Amino acid sequence: MTIKSIIVAIDENNAIGKGNDLLCHLPNDLKHFKSITGGHPVIMGRRTFESLPKGALPNRRNIVITRNKELQFERCEMVSSIEEAIGLCKDESEIFFIGGGTIYEEAMEYADKLYLTRIHHRFDGADTFFPVIQLRQWKEIVKEDYPMDEKHKYAYSFIILEKIKR
Repeated sequence: MTIKSIIVAIDENNAIGKGNDLLCHLPNDLKHFKSITGGHPVIMGRRTFESLPKGALPNRRNIVITRNKELQFERCEMVSSIEEAIGLCKDESEIFFIGGGTIYEEAMEYADKLYLTRIHHRFDGADTFFPVIQLRQWKEIVKEDYPMDEKHKYAYSFIILEKIKR
């Protein structure tokens, strides 16, 4: 069975972005993202793909969800729905939904696991948000706290939640 995971950095208000960009630069979060998703398919919306500075993410199968059936991106598989993306990955051990807001909203019902980077700050002007996490549906299995430092303007936590099977 393929584990369906969401990976996201969110602030204290569940904000994830502003102007199709990240809220802030946390080098350790980028390393964390790369180490967790490396070798696995990443599924994203078109706008998230277009926000990537160098195009398709290396060492990962890039799957882009778009309504535009004519659109093609280099080194990407194009699909028109989350269900189609999941179907392409039925032989994978784990897949990752990496954004944006609409994809996260739809992916929540499929997700088995959440990899959260909780940024301990509230950003003004954010325009994209992660759905409210219904905590009674999830169990925290890992939490690592990190203080702000010379490379990280904000304190943050890496948190892993697993969906409670009912």
